[in-house]
Amino acid sequence: MTSISPKPPGGWRAIGIFLLAGSAAATLAGITLIAPRTPVDRIWVLNPHGHTQLLTTGKFVGILFPILGVTLAAAGFGWLKVRYWGWILAVMLIGGNLLGDTIRLAQGEWLSGAVGVLLAGALFLYIISAPVRGFFRRPPET
Repeated sequence: MTSISPKPPGGWRAIGIFLLAGSAAATLAGITLIAPRTPVDRIWVLNPHGHTQLLTTGKFVGILFPILGVTLAAAGFGWLKVRYWGWILAVMLIGGNLLGDTIRLAQGEWLSGAVGVLLAGALFLYIISAPVRGFFRRPPET
């Protein structure tokens, strides 16, 4: 049985902000893939290898990024408004990220895969912890 926590667990707001920042990044990345060779492409200086790989996939993948952005935004707003569905969405998104990083690690991308598994794994364990889960299961305020 999950306990209901009236107090927010430490760091819970940072997760919501992280989800919203991810939304902005995914949407911006999608725009650069749908309409390449614009000044916005400068953001890829942070990950030129990833940009090169994504450009080879075509514009279809670029369309998926804004969809991911909307999903991350919904999770972020739901999280910050302490909605159970926002928690569920965050668990699914971060769990999916963890799965993807685990696959990268298994495929031999040792450094990026290991860093991703450690970071996403820690985040995943935090958001599924009893205090966080209990905070999102609290009764709605009237």
